[in-house]
Formats: sequence, structure tokens, C-alpha cells
Amino acid sequence: MAERILMNEFKALQKEPWTHVELIKENIFQWSVALIVMNETSLYYGGYFKAKMTFPKTYPYSPPDFKFNRPLYHPNIYPDGRLCISILHTPGDDEMSGELAAERWNPAQRVETVLLSVLSLLDDAEVSSPANVDAGVMLRQNPEKYKTMVQKDMETSKKDIPEGFVMPKSEDAFKAAKEEDYNLDSMDWADSDAGSVDFGSDADFDSDEDLEGMDCGSDSEVLQEEDDEDD
Repeated sequence: MAERILMNEFKALQKEPWTHVELIKENIFQWSVALIVMNETSLYYGGYFKAKMTFPKTYPYSPPDFKFNRPLYHPNIYPDGRLCISILHTPGDDEMSGELAAERWNPAQRVETVLLSVLSLLDDAEVSSPANVDAGVMLRQNPEKYKTMVQKDMETSKKDIPEGFVMPKSEDAFKAAKEEDYNLDSMDWADSDAGSVDFGSDADFDSDEDLEGMDCGSDSEVLQEEDDEDD
């Protein structure tokens, strides 16, 4: 079942202008993903941020793993490129983190939901529970210096743009949204399973010691096969 669901999601995302997805060694459980920031008001506008997504064979009942290839200087991104974000945590309540089940992964989520959550997180950092404490402090106390760090990461990300790849413009996103609106208006809603998406929120902690000791990525059950062979 996981293979079929992932292939359908992969094909759908290939049509989106804000992301560029490829399979790693033709493995449906391992994706190379690029997030393209098309929001002109974003600090990350024009960036091409590559990441790897690894899916467990139990997907969608277990969440994928997401890791940026080039770690970004961001309060909710660890130095190794992993994220501190509730949607990637295994389903169920977690008394240690304080997260509710509704804030964590559930089988109704999709890859698109995760990617949109990551894009949202870039400009809407959760500084009260940072994975990178130094970045959180800088964002609060020296936002101009933080912007300089973001610009550096954004410019570095452009090195990963494939040769011959044409970066989409914000107008393309608008056109895609209008086409989707037209398709939605044309649907028979009696047969639709569309629903609202709850992106959730990150947990709060009481001290920097708790923050540094929290490994937000450790709960994800991910497929490890062929991982050592990847570039």
C-alpha cells in the first residue's frame, strides 16, 4: 500500500511549481526534494533548498524523515539539517515533550502537507523551543544579523539548482493556484474526500538545557535500507 500511495503523491508533486522532486536510485521510499521559495515577502525568496525524504514501509501510518542537504541557520533546524517540527513526530501523545496527538503526524497527512509546513516554518520560526539555540537568540536579539545569515544560506542554496532548470516565478504559483481553484469548482463534492489540514505547532520548553537535550528527530521510524549507499 505504501508504494502506491507514495507514487500517487510523487506524481502529484511533480506538477507543483514550488517543489522539485526526484526518486533516489529509483527507490520510491527515498526522495530528493527541493523547496523553491516563491513568496516575494519571504526572507528566503529565490532559494532552492534541497533535502532528502525517507519513508518507512509503514507509511502513511508512520511519518517520513526530512533532512536538508545543506543545514540552514534557523531556530528550528539542527546542525545536521534535521527539523524540530511536530508534524514529523510519531503519532500519539508524548508526555515528555508536551505535544498533543493532534499536533503530531497522523495517517491523514501527506507529503505535500509536510513540505508546506517546512516552508511555513522557515519564515515563522518557533523561538520558544529552538533546535538551534544560538539562532533563536540571534533572531530575537539581533534580527538584522539573522537576516544576513539567512541571505547567505539563500545564496548558497542556488548552487544546487540543476543545470538547465528554470526557476519558477511567483506568477507561476498564482497561475497554478487559479487552475486548481477551477478544478475544485468543477468537482462533484459528493464524491470528494477533501478536508482541512492542521499543521500543528511545536512544543514549549522551560530552559535552554531542556532545548539542547531534545532530539526532535529521534522518534521518526524511517527506512534505513540503501541509506549508506546514497550520495
